[in-house]
Amino acid sequence: MGGPKRGGAYAIAAAPVLVIGLLLGFVVIGVDDCAPASAAGPGSSLSIALDSVPRTEIAGYGHEQLVNAANVIQAGKDLGLNARDQTIGVMTAMGESSLRNIDYGDWETGGVTNPDGTRTTSIGLFQQQDGWGTSEERLDPYIASTKFFQVMIQKVPDRESLEPTIVAHRTQVNADPYHYERFWDGAVQIVEGLTGVDTGLNPSDSSASGGTCDPLTPGIPNAQGWSLPSKGAVTSPYGMRIHPITGERRLHAGTDLGPGCEAPIWAAQSGTVTFRGFDAGGNGVIAVDHGSGITTRYLHMYDSGMLVSVGDEVAAGQQIARVGSSGSSTACHLHFEVLVNGENVDPAPFMTAVGITLGQ
Repeated sequence: MGGPKRGGAYAIAAAPVLVIGLLLGFVVIGVDDCAPASAAGPGSSLSIALDSVPRTEIAGYGHEQLVNAANVIQAGKDLGLNARDQTIGVMTAMGESSLRNIDYGDWETGGVTNPDGTRTTSIGLFQQQDGWGTSEERLDPYIASTKFFQVMIQKVPDRESLEPTIVAHRTQVNADPYHYERFWDGAVQIVEGLTGVDTGLNPSDSSASGGTCDPLTPGIPNAQGWSLPSKGAVTSPYGMRIHPITGERRLHAGTDLGPGCEAPIWAAQSGTVTFRGFDAGGNGVIAVDHGSGITTRYLHMYDSGMLVSVGDEVAAGQQIARVGSSGSSTACHLHFEVLVNGENVDPAPFMTAVGITLGQ
């Protein structure tokens, strides 16, 4: 969400036209769906036969561990869960047991107790305690995975709008909500390596093993050199409104677009990245300086979804991020801002003036 209103924002709403030239009658050029033809997509469900698990390592994990991962994937498949959910399951097991079906837990290795002082009884892939089932059930990789997913479904119905590590944390109720974050890349590699499918999921290093959008397939700039910042309907326009979280009436200094979690975000115009990180409200932010006093800002990405760094030169239509829901946000979306000489202006008429209609 945008910050407080700066003085004169409405008065200079027409300034972009003077800065970059009057509208010359160009129309919006459609943007490709940007999904690899071979991708199943994060919403698809994946299947893997245990006898097809390779003997070679994937992401540093051996055959026995990969068989356990295959059990996780298949348990998710049998519950009708999608590739993202299945990958979260693999990531969680990686973070709990390194994908090993171990019959001991934190009490045995470190004397860890529950909050009430009792000994922990965690075992299996997910280091589940007695409340999750019998020892036999918790030591069966498929049953343990099924139990994990069943609790995830019940406890995290809004998981599509949450970062994977937060989904795992809310399911497992561990001490550190970001404990699982470092296992996401490997989980994507394992799921794709075992199933042979491009999931459309994105590892945090934006390598070619995944991606809602192939980074070589950009948004398409129009003849004036401008591109849609992302697809999706306008879910909240620029202007005064009641903030959905704080309940305060204040300026919403951008236009919100709803293309879905992890959808590609494109640079609206060529320029230089001047900021990449988090603001005081915890919002993931990328700012791009386009020259002539014009800056665009993109908000609510997770750290793993910000694909550029300060100082990078970006082209119009280049993918710079993936849609997230960090900070002051209630669901995955892109909050898109335009600033002229440091002042926020309404992005919708600004973009219309350069031949781009937001909400495509």
